[in-house]
Amino acid sequence: MDESALRNLLERLRSGECMVDEALAMLKHWPAESLDFACLDHQRRLRTGVPEVVFGENKSAEQIAVIMRRMLNHSSVVLATRITPEKASLVCRELPELVYHLEARMLTTALPNIDDCKRRGEILVISAGTSDIPVAEEAYVTAISLGNQVKKLYDVGVAGIHRLFAERAMLKQATVLIVVAGMEGALPSVIGGMVDKPLIAVPTSVGYGTGLGGVAALLGMLNSCVPGVMVVNIDNGFGAACAASSINRV
Repeated sequence: MDESALRNLLERLRSGECMVDEALAMLKHWPAESLDFACLDHQRRLRTGVPEVVFGENKSAEQIAVIMRRMLNHSSVVLATRITPEKASLVCRELPELVYHLEARMLTTALPNIDDCKRRGEILVISAGTSDIPVAEEAYVTAISLGNQVKKLYDVGVAGIHRLFAERAMLKQATVLIVVAGMEGALPSVIGGMVDKPLIAVPTSVGYGTGLGGVAALLGMLNSCVPGVMVVNIDNGFGAACAASSINRV
């Protein structure tokens, strides 16, 4: 349950549109609902601005479906990350109101209309290469789901830096930037030297052997010569979007 939903419930209770028993039923699982295999924190968005999100990589399709069905009873924003197409197909058969985002590997409720977003500015998601797009898309879908205006700029890495320079207007317009890069992870340093905005760097596991599954990009970003660059974990587009949304919150 988010602040808007709780406020609406209390207003309905005050006006007599909702009976006390109905309100109690909606708040029955405050602050958590225990299942055999999970304990659901339905009030997390009310406390932190970010709802509890299902990490689906090591969960079965049945577990994901049960969790998301319970979450839908309490929130209009429900997300699951790291969902394979096979799991998504099974879950969506049970919950057809969910939407699967193939590149992002995410299941969500319908994304909000970007024109209805009331955050103070715009998040720009940038990828160095096409191979980094799945992580960038995880950030993009997450940021929109959290109520932000979001744009994206893909495949503008340092191997052809003129592609980035041609889009300087997008960099200037953004309030927060999420920069996703693999290989040596150089792009956040380049962009960080061009803008006066918060910049969140996301290393990806894209690269050859000595990239060490993203460790080289991670270390490159942590050692950026640009002051103030923030770095999240390897392939963590979701975490980057949560951080950007917190910065962008009214």
